[in-house]
Amino acid sequence: MDGILQHFRKEEQPFIEMAMDWAREVEDLYSPKLTDFLDPRQRFIVESVVKGSGLLVAEDGGFEGAERKRMLIYPDYYEPAREDFQIDVFDVRYASKFLTLEHPAILGALMGLGLDRAKFGDIRLKDGDVQLASVLELSTYLTANFTSAGKAKIHLTELSDREDWITLEEVWLEETQIISSLRLDTVIAALLNVARQKSSAYIHGGKVKVNWRVVDQPSFELNESDVLSIRGHGRFKMIAIEGRTKKDKIRLVTGKLE
Repeated sequence: MDGILQHFRKEEQPFIEMAMDWAREVEDLYSPKLTDFLDPRQRFIVESVVKGSGLLVAEDGGFEGAERKRMLIYPDYYEPAREDFQIDVFDVRYASKFLTLEHPAILGALMGLGLDRAKFGDIRLKDGDVQLASVLELSTYLTANFTSAGKAKIHLTELSDREDWITLEEVWLEETQIISSLRLDTVIAALLNVARQKSSAYIHGGKVKVNWRVVDQPSFELNESDVLSIRGHGRFKMIAIEGRTKKDKIRLVTGKLE
């Protein structure tokens, strides 16, 4: 299991080591381990750590197709149930006739309460409705303390019926990029059709995230399956590296979230 570190980036090693501790805990106690909400890259790491160990994993984010999910690492004798994931989904009520709540305002208000981002999952907005998922143990605290976001006064109502939860359909538009390298500035320049100097300015300005974390180095190397967010330009994913052209350029298949 320890050999897995060489297959991931150095900055990911602290999380990998934590995932290894979770797996060892399950092996030692022979009982399931529930994580907080993890992003897709973190879940990929957990799956990589657990693979071949004899342990199994399951995941749930509350919402259908959730981006952020809790994972259950468990021994093969165990049969996970939905209740094991201990997730609450809330409707965020506010005066939607007079103002509109956006994702940054909600996220900022939650972080302003001193909460760890891993304690809540997706925040979904659709046609003026706002819903969010959280760990079950925070339900009472959130109901009592999460009372405003931006300029809006809010009230949380627990939604127990899954049919009332917001559903979203993701559509990714695929393109093939022909690039000289997998450097972050090079890939952004191709995706946005701008000069590398411009893409470097985005990166140095803190406007670029790779796998949900800000990256400020233009020379950062991207890999297959990486998710790239550029403020003001949307989200992209590195779907596949399809080899090289006759001129030794890299053929990269990307997707843009519509």
